[in-house]
Amino acid sequence: MLKTIDPSITPELMDCLIRLGHGDEIVIADRNFPAASTAAECVMPEVIRLPGFSAPEAVALITRLMPIDNFTDYGALRMEVDGQPDLVNEAHAETFDVLRRVAPEGTGLKSLERQEFYAHAKRCFAVVACSEDRPYGCFILRMGVVFPEDE
Repeated sequence: MLKTIDPSITPELMDCLIRLGHGDEIVIADRNFPAASTAAECVMPEVIRLPGFSAPEAVALITRLMPIDNFTDYGALRMEVDGQPDLVNEAHAETFDVLRRVAPEGTGLKSLERQEFYAHAKRCFAVVACSEDRPYGCFILRMGVVFPEDE
């Protein structure tokens, strides 16, 4: 047991977050995402599970400990809806609302076509599978920098 750490942060998730360095990325996967086969190609080859969490809830939990990168063109990516790349669905809007509250001002929040997202996800550090049931409710978060004043 640790003080001040939300008990919803599983040991596996804590291990992942501790090991991330600046620029490393994690996938927040909805329930339809091929989490196991994608994770098999990541640095952490086992899926980290957060059952009962929607994508925005998972992102809110994770970003309590993980800063979002603002040194590059994006700090987070969303999976685009097939054939409607500009459509921001409810899961996207809610998750980006969370990110806008926690990420530094000017952080890029971008999107990737679904097949590009799958390919990019295989190069991530880890896959966190949540219970998001809305289609295309998948995101990639890029680790930012922890400055001494943030500790």
